[in-house]
Amino acid sequence: MDYSNINVEKELEIVFMGTPEFAVPVLQGLIDNYKIRAVVTQPDRPGNHGQINVSPIKKLASEHAILVLQPEHIKEEYQEIVNLNPDLIITCAYGQIIPRQLLEAPRLGCINVHASLLPKLRGGAPIHKAIIEGHSKTGITIMYMNTKMDEGDIITQREIPILDTDTASSLHDKLSVLGKDLLLETLPSIIDGTNSRTPQDSSLATYAFTLRKEDEKLNFEKTKKQLYNQIRGLNSWPGSYCVFEGKILKVWEAYITENYPIGFNGQITAIYKDGIGVKVSNGEIVLKTVQLEGKNKMNAVDFYNGLRNKDIVGKVLQ
Repeated sequence: MDYSNINVEKELEIVFMGTPEFAVPVLQGLIDNYKIRAVVTQPDRPGNHGQINVSPIKKLASEHAILVLQPEHIKEEYQEIVNLNPDLIITCAYGQIIPRQLLEAPRLGCINVHASLLPKLRGGAPIHKAIIEGHSKTGITIMYMNTKMDEGDIITQREIPILDTDTASSLHDKLSVLGKDLLLETLPSIIDGTNSRTPQDSSLATYAFTLRKEDEKLNFEKTKKQLYNQIRGLNSWPGSYCVFEGKILKVWEAYITENYPIGFNGQITAIYKDGIGVKVSNGEIVLKTVQLEGKNKMNAVDFYNGLRNKDIVGKVLQ
């Protein structure tokens, strides 16, 4: 999309706050069109083999020689940002609650790019939960921030359909680009004060809290559609799982059939040419791509063949 017609206010100084890959297109769009005074992101963290994990946002900001601030606790370490006298603060998946003192500092306010159609799916995992819960659509909301979680006034929204083939990974990428586009389209009205401002109807609010380990566990008492949505809603991170002979078996891809086998829920029903059938409450789901703990991802049939043709039909996945 061409943003060359944006009327850039040369003296406008923006502070951007974000951390993960989702926020990268948003920051890049801002860099291409506005002056970014500083970027605030989460601190570097220890990684594997003595490496240090640096956030994708820090990497991008450093490539453009933008000042990077990394407070451990933003609630106590906000003054340095306030001292920059930003005209506008923009957040996108930053990862900490912004204190009131910082929200009130910029003259144009503090706005957020959120990956849902608020007030639906407030919280830290809206992309995963949109698929897991079987939503037919989702989108981006540009909103003013307040001290509560994703409860600020809505400025603009744009929706997209959730396809049956979407995973959390594919939807993440679509929404990341949509977030950039909608933000850049919305900013001129925020700058000149002509934007709309609509309070959220909290009676319609739902929540997408940060994923817990129990959210990843497959329960074969559920319907095949619920399990299918859970599997793709957790792909490519953190992944869903069940237990096979005492070991964690991650499930990355699956599909549902019209079969209705007899037996116990969770029981392996058949070995197909492209997967392993499992009985569920209302039929059968076929596990297509799996990963046994300590192993790489593989086609479920290759996993089965690796068991040296051990008869697993009739065994129950926990």
